[in-house]
Amino acid sequence: MSDKTLFEAAPLGGMTLANRLVMNPMTRSRSDEAGLANLLMAQYYSQRASAGLIISEGVAPHPNGRGYARIPGLWSQEQVESWKAVTQAVHARGGRIFAQLMHTGRVGHPANLPAGGLLLAPSAVAAPGEMYTDAQGMQGHPVPQAMTEAQVLEAKASFVQASRNAVEAGFDGVELHAANGYLLEQFLSPNTNQRTDGWGGTLEKRLRFVVETAREAVAAIGGGKVGIRLSPYGANAGMTAYPGIDDAYKALVPALAQAGVGYVHVADHSSMGAPAVPAELKLAMRKLFPRSFILGGGFDRASGEAALKADQADLIGVGRAWLANPDLAERWQKGAALNAPDFSTFYTPGAKGYTDYPSA
Repeated sequence: MSDKTLFEAAPLGGMTLANRLVMNPMTRSRSDEAGLANLLMAQYYSQRASAGLIISEGVAPHPNGRGYARIPGLWSQEQVESWKAVTQAVHARGGRIFAQLMHTGRVGHPANLPAGGLLLAPSAVAAPGEMYTDAQGMQGHPVPQAMTEAQVLEAKASFVQASRNAVEAGFDGVELHAANGYLLEQFLSPNTNQRTDGWGGTLEKRLRFVVETAREAVAAIGGGKVGIRLSPYGANAGMTAYPGIDDAYKALVPALAQAGVGYVHVADHSSMGAPAVPAELKLAMRKLFPRSFILGGGFDRASGEAALKADQADLIGVGRAWLANPDLAERWQKGAALNAPDFSTFYTPGAKGYTDYPSA
């Protein structure tokens, strides 16, 4: 048992967070064709600065990783400059914000990629289903090109440079997105990584891209500024569990600890219909990681407090409740009613369903 509570200050890396509530990363598609952040995004994040930590929406570290319509980037100097208004707005209200670095890999469509962008993945295995594009509406996922050795190294380097860019833009750190079926997780799974070279074929080689990316990001900006998000048993973007999945994550987490990562963020998407992450695996991952452990997955105030009391996590990640309630921490603390999220505006341009949710 633990004496942790949701609303007390908490350490993370070299920082002190105002509380143990994390705003989970959520794609909102409010950027533009150039992948720039804007003042509407600055308003959105600053409204939610009472979270102990905000983790931004997924931000592409490379043009090839911008698979969705209107997601922002962090590969160009212009993008770096655009994010400064966001980070300054959050800091002005006493908040902390990490940039989530998300390379979508096979989850994308050429109509969403910048000019010259390539749909690349560890192996030429298409994601099932369709992808929305502004230009062509819904389109089937194409078969991606299998990455060459040079393209693997380029992708890895892009995460490292984007980490440096994030710090220059004023972010307090970065979260490597190794969940939800995107590129980093595509290397982890034998269903999407069918390589037989140095980047696949054995468990150690499947882990290599993620571990090396983490190690090099830590070397670039410091371990206290690097976290990672994992979603074992997640079903997003056609991911499925595979034989040996528990052993894979039990090997990955200690390797990430050795790489110097400051926190591990485990997403359990069972509240959204995915298979649950087994309690034994979550507990094992928790015990295998010596630093901060974030747990997300359908939490309300009571279940979040219970998870802290049971010492299942150090911080509690919450998604859609933050989306609809910019003052969620205050509402939970007071026991106030919550706004309901408007699903129809999750990914639409403009302020509606984005910055117009009222505070209590």
